[in-house]
Amino acid sequence: MKVLVVTGYKPTELSIFSEEDERITYIKAAIAKRLTGFIEEGLEWVLLSGQMGIELWTAEVVFDLQADYDIKLGVIPPFENQQTRWPEALQQKYEELQLLADFFKPLYSGEYKGAYQFKARDKWLIDKSDGCLLLLHDEYPGSVKFFHEEAKHANKPYPIHLITPEDLDDIVEEIQMADPRYWE
Repeated sequence: MKVLVVTGYKPTELSIFSEEDERITYIKAAIAKRLTGFIEEGLEWVLLSGQMGIELWTAEVVFDLQADYDIKLGVIPPFENQQTRWPEALQQKYEELQLLADFFKPLYSGEYKGAYQFKARDKWLIDKSDGCLLLLHDEYPGSVKFFHEEAKHANKPYPIHLITPEDLDDIVEEIQMADPRYWE
């Protein structure tokens, strides 16, 4: 697998209302662990649409991994200026993402015109990638369910890799057990 799409929940779908929430640390650690495995197996590109939440956190993880690995980040938002209604701090992160990504180009020129742009984005990302990594809880699929459904019906063999709540529990335990204070 050379090209992987990563997506998942928006922060509010996870009841995360601050970029200082410690759960983000665990989510990013789970993403880094999975991406590192894929990179060591030949992954060259991570593709995102640049949504806030899992995708922005994934971008931060990729930027960190670039210090040790030759991995590239492509960001293909569904339309221009998707961040304009986001909180200001997240708008700044998005603008940094535009500058730092190895490739950045909105799928449609202009502002939001309709939900069809999201469906077209999902189809485009699936068409241009070899598989996906989703942070997903089957009982609470949230907005990621639309990408997941599209991926399940891809017109080609399309591996869908998941980070589940159980995976996050394992990461929390790994991080806690690595802390010497845990054993006191």
